[in-house]
Amino acid sequence: MSDRGKRGLHHRLYDWVLRWSGHPRAQSALFGLAFAEASFFPVPPDVLLISMCLASPRRALRYAALCTAGSVIGGLAGYGIGKGLWHLVESFFFRYLAVFSFTPDNFARVQQAYQDNAFLAVFTSGFTPIPYKVFTIAAGAFEISLLVFLLASLLGRASRFFLVALLLRWIGPRVLPLIERYLGWLSLAFVALLILGFLLIGMIGGH
Repeated sequence: MSDRGKRGLHHRLYDWVLRWSGHPRAQSALFGLAFAEASFFPVPPDVLLISMCLASPRRALRYAALCTAGSVIGGLAGYGIGKGLWHLVESFFFRYLAVFSFTPDNFARVQQAYQDNAFLAVFTSGFTPIPYKVFTIAAGAFEISLLVFLLASLLGRASRFFLVALLLRWIGPRVLPLIERYLGWLSLAFVALLILGFLLIGMIGGH
């Protein structure tokens, strides 16, 4: 698929997701989107979460909780795919979903990240714009601890979605350009500081 075709596909999917924001079953759609995005769907649930929080700021925390629950449960489904079915679906994912970050190179990078620090790798993928879905399936395929995966996913996803919801509830639409422009960079900076903290703790503990 060409780059133009990829962009067109993503735009169509974004538009389709946004149309759910005014639907009577928007909350179910938010949960379902968060679930699907954790294993295969390309559009992040933040798109629908932001739209719903702007429409009803008083329900922002409820929406964040729904989004977190759907994403973590979807992550567990991705873990199950990786652990029990990866040998059957590997070629399909690499062939047809490479456009959505499922590539052998990405899986090799994730494997190295898990060998370095599995908890931090899952947390980072859950909190930042890094494709979480690749990490959920890879977690099962590389058989990292389910407890580590679950705790890191819950912390990462909740931190991300509640941060967005709280900003929109407290500040309102004025913060939207900031979220759209800088959330990715701010989340990466936060994780960088977290890694630095781990390193400092290790250095202190080594003395």
